[in-house]
Amino acid sequence: MSKLSGAEIFIESLKREQVEVIFGYPGGKNIPIYNLLYDEPIKHILVRHEQAAAHAADGYARSTGKVGVCLATSGPGATNLVTGLATAYMDSVPVVAFTGQVDTKSIGKDAFQEADIRGITMPITKHNYLVTDIKDLARTIKEAFYIARTGRPGPVLIDMPVDVLADRLEFEYPEEVDLPGYRPNLPFNGQGLDKAAAEINKAERPVIFAGGGVISSGAAEVLRDLARKAKIPVTTSLMGLGAYPIDDELSLGMPGMHGSKYANYALCEADLLIGVGVRFDDRVTGRLDAFAPKAKIIHVDIDKAEINKNVDTFISLTGDARDVLSQLLPLVEEIERKEWLAQIAEWKREYPLTYKDDDPAIKPQAVVEELNNLSEGKAIIVTEVGQHQMWAAQYYNYSYPRNFITSGGLGTMGFGLPAAVGAQVGRPGELVVDISGDGSFQMNLQELATISEYNLPVKIVIINNGTLGMVRQWQELLHEKRYSSTILKNPDFVKLAAAFDIKAIRIEEKDELRAKLKEAIDYDGPVLIDVRVAWEENVWPMVPPGAGNHEMIGGE
Repeated sequence: MSKLSGAEIFIESLKREQVEVIFGYPGGKNIPIYNLLYDEPIKHILVRHEQAAAHAADGYARSTGKVGVCLATSGPGATNLVTGLATAYMDSVPVVAFTGQVDTKSIGKDAFQEADIRGITMPITKHNYLVTDIKDLARTIKEAFYIARTGRPGPVLIDMPVDVLADRLEFEYPEEVDLPGYRPNLPFNGQGLDKAAAEINKAERPVIFAGGGVISSGAAEVLRDLARKAKIPVTTSLMGLGAYPIDDELSLGMPGMHGSKYANYALCEADLLIGVGVRFDDRVTGRLDAFAPKAKIIHVDIDKAEINKNVDTFISLTGDARDVLSQLLPLVEEIERKEWLAQIAEWKREYPLTYKDDDPAIKPQAVVEELNNLSEGKAIIVTEVGQHQMWAAQYYNYSYPRNFITSGGLGTMGFGLPAAVGAQVGRPGELVVDISGDGSFQMNLQELATISEYNLPVKIVIINNGTLGMVRQWQELLHEKRYSSTILKNPDFVKLAAAFDIKAIRIEEKDELRAKLKEAIDYDGPVLIDVRVAWEENVWPMVPPGAGNHEMIGGE
């Protein structure tokens, strides 16, 4: 058997893992890999900034359910991945990041473009490696993909010194992974299941709270079966949007700081809350002592560390969400719960998500509604972070898992555009729309070059209010309208798109909104749409900081 270089082992290992695409940027310490990629069938997408490589791999993973892969060189190339890895870590997204490193003899000696990327990323990766011997390379890659995709998914980083990539060894890819301290795929043992079923069957006002874990485990279908069989209303976190059809009669939409009033009221009155694949984060709970005060809590999660972390759990079911719900489904009874559902329906009638549309300016909510109507709720919606993110969550009817991609935990401005690249590469025949704010868009706008080079038909809808909208909203409500550093002097986005050879459309009048959005969607290629909207529009309703969810304001 002929010997392969470390770079060749890298390529062959990725083939064994059925990797189809890498998002990356070349540099001095990963040149051996790029030299081989020149002739390899693995597709490489050249981003224009390494942060974008991590976000694109993230968007690819979220939209497809596969592991996303990104590649950077040493030093600044590696450190530029940090924000993207932290984003994936907070949202439990399977990404494997590879970085070049200085040669093993120079490590720790402040060599040119050296950085201890393993130490830097230890808090924001599920696991990471420094490979100092070519004998360990194939095994490490096998382990990295296994760790990234199993249990609670997350990013894994492998740092590869350039001399390891140049060294040679007979290639042998391991058949199995042997990690004695890591046993993520143990089947759910059923502990607590009968007790949980009994509580569900006797509950009068139960609510299911579904999160991103439902989507990552592929549990959306069994969740729907459970809710419909037992007539239990379902509210979904920001990360869980799409786990349950938003237009279903049992749907409560999103709860929390900018959730629906009826979702928050339901949580406040529920006598049983079934949390599935959720973290009970602060944007959902509001003031903890006021969160679901009348409810016993059943928590289903694959990660033991989440149980009792933020809220006290009455019954914990630790295991994969699909596995747990599949075993729970036969044990729950068919119950009508007419009084509870009637109360839910009354709240929905009395407190719908709505906005005032009584002035000449385009309302951002209307932009999202038109996108929903034109795409029939079937587009893959990717967002940046801010007001537009919340409007996208509130006014688009998500009915399918993996069709809403956003930075939930870290709240990363600049995420949307490169994540849309990854989503479009992962699902090339589908409509991908990046709903962006004018502030967030400018954080990674260089990826217009990537979109242009590969002619990716992403539709970029900039909700352009000339401000850092969410910060401005807080300044208005909490700081006497002292708009410090939140009013933006923006470039002409239409001219900017033209510089990248991307079609661009500006929308300034209400009566042209639908026609121009349709023109963009129908166009066979990338389009940037600059929508000038009312600049002082706020996201309503809102739970003020430090308040309970029952103390929502606005949205009338």
